[in-house]
Amino acid sequence: MANKKEEWKAGMYGDEVREKILEFAEEGWESIPEDEREMWFSRFKFWGVFHHRSGQESYFMMRLANTNGVLEPDQLRAIGEVARDYAAGPVENPEFGDAWIDLTTRQSVQLHWLKLEDIPEIWERLESVGVTSRSAGGDTMRNISGCPVAGRDHREFVDAQPVLNEISEKLRDDDDLANMPRKFNISVTGCREGCAQDSINGIGLEPAEKTVDGEAVRGFNVRVGGGLGGRQPRRARDLDVFVEPDDAYDVVRGFVELYFDHGNRENRQKNRSRFFVDEWGTEKIRDLLQAEYVDFELEGAGTNLREEYTYNAGRPDEAGKHDHVGVHEQKDGDYYVGLSVPLGRLTAAETIELADLADRHGSGAMRLTRRQNPLILDVPESELDALLASDLLETHSPEPSVFTRGAMACTGTEFCSLALTETKARMAVMLRWLRANVELPDDVSQIKMHYSGCTADCGQALTADIGFQGMRARKNGEMVEALDVGVGGGVGPEPSFVEWVRQRVPADEVPGLLRNLLEAFAAHREDGQTFRQWVEATGQEALVEFAEPEETDYVDPCLTDGKQSWYPFDDGESPAPTDASGDPISADD
Repeated sequence: MANKKEEWKAGMYGDEVREKILEFAEEGWESIPEDEREMWFSRFKFWGVFHHRSGQESYFMMRLANTNGVLEPDQLRAIGEVARDYAAGPVENPEFGDAWIDLTTRQSVQLHWLKLEDIPEIWERLESVGVTSRSAGGDTMRNISGCPVAGRDHREFVDAQPVLNEISEKLRDDDDLANMPRKFNISVTGCREGCAQDSINGIGLEPAEKTVDGEAVRGFNVRVGGGLGGRQPRRARDLDVFVEPDDAYDVVRGFVELYFDHGNRENRQKNRSRFFVDEWGTEKIRDLLQAEYVDFELEGAGTNLREEYTYNAGRPDEAGKHDHVGVHEQKDGDYYVGLSVPLGRLTAAETIELADLADRHGSGAMRLTRRQNPLILDVPESELDALLASDLLETHSPEPSVFTRGAMACTGTEFCSLALTETKARMAVMLRWLRANVELPDDVSQIKMHYSGCTADCGQALTADIGFQGMRARKNGEMVEALDVGVGGGVGPEPSFVEWVRQRVPADEVPGLLRNLLEAFAAHREDGQTFRQWVEATGQEALVEFAEPEETDYVDPCLTDGKQSWYPFDDGESPAPTDASGDPISADD
């Protein structure tokens, strides 16, 4: 094998890892041999169990998998109860307190501060209501994304939910395909807004129409090789394949198997599917897919709906929805209500209350979006006023400020070993400062700001109106947390990635930079022009000049942490590792 992770996976991966997790949980943290921890933690990820970063030994994150963000009435409540009972860490976050869940950009949920010894009980409680963490991380097929209102959207072109369900049940559950060359993202959407963001997935099915045997048939066009990360993003490329819904699963499976068989397992920096498509090209991939992986004749691509895409596309409101926040009518006459959860973080109590509201005012069905927000589905018109008047919706409003509505952030140094900066608390403080200090024209309804703690870009900074990636810099002779700032990204008909206008800006100077940039936008934009349109019409030299860093009265929550502390918001020593009860133990015993 070419690298140690491939050797580890060859020794054990997929479903059999679960038994080792249960064994270690039974015996406790110290039963994992210190010289084998890296190996076991790498394997654990397949079951959605991620060890926290240095200084937080014995604490884990669990990522869940729920295809297309689907949550049934009792599932969200169970997740909230698990967070309440097991996700309380030794230190509170100054913005979010303790015991909360994080909504992800792949329509799922993460839980933090979990003890290894509690994993079996957590699995039992979640799996009793049909929630799983299997295949939620590691080198495998990740949570499958799509339009969260599939089957309910009154402008839907084709219902993708049956295809999503088939992929989840037959493909992601296949342990023979668990060990992929690297993580692999799948999306399927039949909506007109493009909210599954097919352009940044390993394989994406997008709505299309084709004349077959003289009849107009609705189905999907296929794109492959999209993705972010490492400052080497790629747009998914057209495979020149149209599939009807009944054949969609077979084509997705065929490409997954092709990549499984031929993907690069040697260089982990170059073995994502986007680099595989770079190397092979779509024509060679299509030919092999036809020859060896599907048993029916592939049709050429049909007419797509990409010109209608508006989701995070920087297009005016009259063109269509740019997210799912707000009150929207379903095709059955009921409504769905999209809440704005700043940075995707809900307390355990709020999570349980949200489930109760969905039960009380709708069918109980919930969905999660790719913008870290929840939707309450199937709300009759007679229940709308009562739902909108609930206390929770005052906090997580369906009518948020433009800054809150557009904000997303990854986990950051609070827990992630890759991140260079803290993200969520910083973004929360920054949003308050922007709301108090920056005034935008009344017709500006969208400024998408995405923050990633490193270049892995889990926060999708490259696809934002304004994107931030965590860095380090020196200021007054001291190492401080800093941000690279880019503008002009977005998906939609013509996906684009940000152009960097400032790099390594000390974090306390970023709000001033944003004020300068946004005031220039307000002063120089044409009537009705969105931020992305203004960026496209403004030269790079001018944008750099407008984006002038500046110190203000903004006070950063952890400017000088520089990832030196065990937790960004605590000056004391780490209690880790701890035993099942949270009491400190010696890592050397």
